[in-house]
Amino acid sequence: MGYVTQEEYLMLSGIQHFAFCPRQWALIHLENVWQDNVLTYSGQKLHQQADDPSYQETRQHIYVSRAVPVRSDRLKLYGTADVVEYHRGEKGVVLKGKTGLWQPLPVEYKHGQKKINDWDRLQLCAQGMCLEETFNIPVAEGHLFYGKTRRREMVTLSSLLRQKTIETANAMYDCFEKGRLPAPEYKKACDNCSLYQHCMPKLAKRQSVAKYLQTLMD
Repeated sequence: MGYVTQEEYLMLSGIQHFAFCPRQWALIHLENVWQDNVLTYSGQKLHQQADDPSYQETRQHIYVSRAVPVRSDRLKLYGTADVVEYHRGEKGVVLKGKTGLWQPLPVEYKHGQKKINDWDRLQLCAQGMCLEETFNIPVAEGHLFYGKTRRREMVTLSSLLRQKTIETANAMYDCFEKGRLPAPEYKKACDNCSLYQHCMPKLAKRQSVAKYLQTLMD
């Protein structure tokens, strides 16, 4: 990954979009295309419940902070962690106004259910790596909370997952620097994508949506 300024850092949440579909990510971040559907709307509603930066809570030995700004100079990503839980224990960091040591644990909210692929886990891992840089302590795990099942998945931030996170972040930057829209590649998941009409995945043409729409107007 080449040198970039902090102003050129990419959004951390984009790593999940890029892992799912590089073309979807490019439509959003290179061509500023976005369209809500029932899936994206339900996801936004779930995040509204979590992303209240003024909300803080202490219960037993857990301190909860919401909408926590995070950044990684290594990944060149910035964003917001839905929830960071600080668990009091023998190891951790010192928090202002709190006694003892507190171990940070990122919690990412998703509207669906647990997935076989690592798309959501990559985003969570990136958050964990951001927290490691911020506090200079290891963050070994994080949690994914799925709104459909109302259950958590504990995710170990393994060396393999970290490497995949780094590789995905590098690929994002490569795509960003080239400024080109990846070619469409139709798959079943495309049918539920809110950008289906903009993406036109069944068209095997290596051109941007903007250029394609221009041809319709000519």
